[in-house]
Amino acid sequence: MEIFLALVLAPVLGFQFLKVQDQRRRILLLARFLNQHQIEKLMQTVTEGYLRALDASEPIRREQIWASLQGAEQDLSRQFKRFAEDFSKVWNDQTLVSTLDWSFPYADKLLPRRTFDMRALLTVHAEGIGAVADNREQRSPRDKAFTLMAELLLMQHSCHWFCRSRGVADARMVTRHQTRHAQLLDAVSPATRTGYLQVTGIRA
Repeated sequence: MEIFLALVLAPVLGFQFLKVQDQRRRILLLARFLNQHQIEKLMQTVTEGYLRALDASEPIRREQIWASLQGAEQDLSRQFKRFAEDFSKVWNDQTLVSTLDWSFPYADKLLPRRTFDMRALLTVHAEGIGAVADNREQRSPRDKAFTLMAELLLMQHSCHWFCRSRGVADARMVTRHQTRHAQLLDAVSPATRTGYLQVTGIRA
């Protein structure tokens, strides 16, 4: 009986071990580059500021908050662009992401045709965040805030996808932000949506 259980459990434990090792490698790789910047802190500043502006009852107060956030928006845009540029120098055998919905250890090596390059996707996100922060489409402050928040959430989804799997990224977005992946794609700028779909190869 013990031998039978060992034979049954060995592949399961081996699979889990390889999955954890692969995910840990990805998390450490992404963190090594993110830790060189203050992207998370700036994201928090911007999103909390947006919420204050949206909750403000007086138009004058709301406009003051929008104006006060422009510096943080630009800092966030610049830092994320540098982060994407730094990450673009990583060897491509470390940056491929599996398009499978579920986590499979080293799927990028076993099924290379079912992958995309995270370097290219971060470039799409950097361009999207920069365009919205610069307000190139002349959106109203409210529409700009909603679009930039969508850009940031989709970027977070991509990071979770890189570190874990698409399924985990989808679930986290619903659990933490009550937002489905399809809703994010609808809310980002058209240029980001087009670039994102081209890089990932998924259908909207």
